[in-house]
Amino acid sequence: MKFKKIAVVMLAVMLLCIFAAGCGKDAQPESQAPVEQGETIKVGWVYIGVPGDHGWTYAHDQGRKYLEEAIPGVESIKLENVPEGADAERSFEQLAQEGCSIIFGTSFGYGDAMLAVAQKYPEVKFMHATGLQTAENLSTYFGRIYQARYLSGMVAGAMTENNQLGYVAALPIPEVVRGINAFTLGAQSVNPDVKVKVVWTNTWFDPTKEKEAAKSLLEAGCDVIAQHQDTTEPQVAAEEAGKYCVGYNNDMRPFAPEGNLTSPIWNWGPFYVETVQSVIDGTWSSQAYWGGLDEGIVDLAPINEKVPLELVEQVEVKKQAMINKEWDVFTGPVIAQDGSEKAAEGQVLSDEEMLSMEWFVAGVEGKI
Repeated sequence: MKFKKIAVVMLAVMLLCIFAAGCGKDAQPESQAPVEQGETIKVGWVYIGVPGDHGWTYAHDQGRKYLEEAIPGVESIKLENVPEGADAERSFEQLAQEGCSIIFGTSFGYGDAMLAVAQKYPEVKFMHATGLQTAENLSTYFGRIYQARYLSGMVAGAMTENNQLGYVAALPIPEVVRGINAFTLGAQSVNPDVKVKVVWTNTWFDPTKEKEAAKSLLEAGCDVIAQHQDTTEPQVAAEEAGKYCVGYNNDMRPFAPEGNLTSPIWNWGPFYVETVQSVIDGTWSSQAYWGGLDEGIVDLAPINEKVPLELVEQVEVKKQAMINKEWDVFTGPVIAQDGSEKAAEGQVLSDEEMLSMEWFVAGVEGKI
């Protein structure tokens, strides 16, 4: 699979982020050189959680394993459960000192730590998942998971019996807000009366908090639970209550075999292979990557057989429209929670507008 490279201009004001000098340049660092044939290349990962979460970190770890099988000579080193902040900076420095040629950081809050260490080790390549800041030896990478979230919203909107959907959300940043909005728009496309209630946990990874948040939504009357969290606990809570649920990161059907309807999922392996191969070849360059359904980095897990075939076919039509770039999620009219128009009929929100999204669409019940 060949992934396209896109340059995304970030809005510095939106999250108080200031780009490092050299952002967006395609020139390779002078210190870069191909890895010799047969030479071992060390690749590092810093995880916010553990692969046992069966969610975000699990998906990245599957990509790491895919890389090891695809490219002989790769030696991977992973540091698990590394919190954002000073501990993260020490972890990135540790991997650089251990001789890693490229290091992947898998949490938004690693940004400052990665930039600081990248400046100290210009010969090492750094890749920040979900990040905003780039530099000569620091790239960002993410996928348009909002596209798969829209499709999952279509499924949830069709299966609710009382038009009340619940959403367990991690942190109020544009990435999460964008996903909630996409899910809501997808649900409204098949069920205009649907409402989406949001509960914030203010953490990426906390099984207890995630489950309690899901329970609170179930108690509030929601009969389908979706999530932007790293574990399967919201799925478990819905299954125990006899309600439907939509997972995230990985196909979560095994954890809620009766209730899980589908999951927006990640496929990191091919991207990791292409990125590491570019380091081996000496062709790596800084970029801000944001691939979509058309590139296969995001997708939708198999849909529960309880979902009507007619709806499954509608989902496939929308999916193909996005793959073919004939349509995208935030195509107007898009109306915000406060009634303002964010995109007029036929207008499509730009990448910059999506990446800085700090407002809810109409139909979302909650605050940012």
